[in-house]
Amino acid sequence: MLVIVALLCAVAMIPGTARADNPIVQTIYTADPAPLVHNGRVYLYTGHDEDGSTYFTMKEWRVWSSADMVNWTDHGSPMSVATFSWASADAWAGQAVYRNGRFYWYVPVKDRASGQMAIGVGVSNSPTGPFTDAIGRPLVRNGEIDPTVFIDDDGQAYLYWGNPNLWYVRLNADMISYSGSPTQIPLTTAGFGTRTGNPSRPTLYEEGPWVYKRNGLYYNVFAARCCSEFIAYSTAPGPTGPWTYRGTVMPTQGSSFTNHPGIIDFNGGSYFFYHNGALPGGGGFTRSVAVEKFAYNADGTIPTINMTTTGAPQVGTLNPYVRQEAETIAWESGVETEPSSEGGMNVGWIENGDYIKVKGVAFGAGATSFSARVASATGGGRIELRLGGVNGTLVGTCTVPGTGGWQTWTTVTCPVTGATGTHDLYFKYTGGGGNLFNVNWWQFTGGTGTGGNLLTNGDMESGTTGWGASGGTLSSVTSPVHGGARALTITGRTASWNGTTQDVTAKLTNGKSYTTSVWVRSQSGTPSAKATLAVTADGTTGYLPLTPATTVNSGGWTELTGTATVSWSGTLTRATFYVETTAGIDGFSIDDASFQ
Repeated sequence: MLVIVALLCAVAMIPGTARADNPIVQTIYTADPAPLVHNGRVYLYTGHDEDGSTYFTMKEWRVWSSADMVNWTDHGSPMSVATFSWASADAWAGQAVYRNGRFYWYVPVKDRASGQMAIGVGVSNSPTGPFTDAIGRPLVRNGEIDPTVFIDDDGQAYLYWGNPNLWYVRLNADMISYSGSPTQIPLTTAGFGTRTGNPSRPTLYEEGPWVYKRNGLYYNVFAARCCSEFIAYSTAPGPTGPWTYRGTVMPTQGSSFTNHPGIIDFNGGSYFFYHNGALPGGGGFTRSVAVEKFAYNADGTIPTINMTTTGAPQVGTLNPYVRQEAETIAWESGVETEPSSEGGMNVGWIENGDYIKVKGVAFGAGATSFSARVASATGGGRIELRLGGVNGTLVGTCTVPGTGGWQTWTTVTCPVTGATGTHDLYFKYTGGGGNLFNVNWWQFTGGTGTGGNLLTNGDMESGTTGWGASGGTLSSVTSPVHGGARALTITGRTASWNGTTQDVTAKLTNGKSYTTSVWVRSQSGTPSAKATLAVTADGTTGYLPLTPATTVNSGGWTELTGTATVSWSGTLTRATFYVETTAGIDGFSIDDASFQ
């Protein structure tokens, strides 16, 4: 006879000590933000101001991403001036867009042959690159800069750019060619405001347009009246005008004499990206990207938005029981990032007293151990795990040994005590002098009676290893992902019970409590996924639901989490953890699953 007792629980939310989180990147100087929402994450495309610059010295572009608007993962530089063989300099402000399974990144660079600024196009199958030159030559070239791209509801794409003028072309469906000739948009004072004291430029429009559509209204948000610039905007009933000036979005603020807008809607909120010179050593040529959350007025107008050091609030929480990249950062002091020999990026240049803050980490009932992937060409050091502040409650310390090289990796593990609820987590690095060690990734394990994740390949980083399908086709994908670089997607479902499965027969202990967490994203419509444990003993199968009444949503992904006690009589012959849907046959993705 099979006996199942289930208890669904909610994780208590305990806020950590508040800490300023703007600018959102502190490891390098960044500028010209261009956010893109794709598959439940925000991908942020930026320029990179070189340290100590006294001009717009920019050689590469960078990509970051976040599912919660506060913890940003560094994906490095997937495109640079060198990507374009015909370009000689100036990796300036661009924007990326997704269409037909590919990502197109429009950027201004200096054309070597003419010496003029021109617009090039990078293309990639992944939002994080690498990007290659899509056409081997400029898409357009008239000496002007700052492209923005917009795809209208009817499928027509538009490319806008310009300083001192404002231009547009209608892009073809291939996104790398256009129909007709570039058209200059009239810069009237009615359309773009009145500038005083500069007869050659009578309107406020300066540069950096950001064009989008919301509720049937077209917006053009732009940098206005150099110098110092503020952010203004105009609206129109159509993508090419006529434009009407609407006023100020962000007044002249901060220590950078330029600014650059980027606006998105994400997970029910609206966000305004910009840059300033707020980091140490920052200024007009050493800028930093920041973000604010805002709400449109009832009539669709944009309120005045001021720069803050607080930044946007967190969307959801971060799961510490799946692999997290060390370069996922809300705030840091002293560290830098670099490409890792194991793929992606790693944190390096760590010295005594440096730290990284990760915001809103949901430990739930409690963590029992911590593991990190580390390397050191010196004698190593220690990772102190602290809650709520850099000198907050110490819940664990991991010793990092010398490994013989900065890219010679090993995994260290240490016990954890007292990490429960939700807190800001600080990695405080301690040791001797000089650089101590590098960190590639980290992960906690829980203390729900099993001491760790029972699922093989719970982070999905090893493809489909350990997983199967009860109908449909299971595949490993790089997009969409909730965390790390890979997730699993099931397609071709013919019934609601078709789903992803994993056998855990040999891993269960009779009478123990287990907690599950799995992130699910439907390919279309509203997710109706459920996680279940099917236990068969002496020919009888019982179904243990592991889905709570309330789920936590994070950027299009839904977390199914719950706690249950399982017991059986007789001989256990099969136990299967699986995810299916309550109805429908839409495909779905899963990522970052734990059963412990």
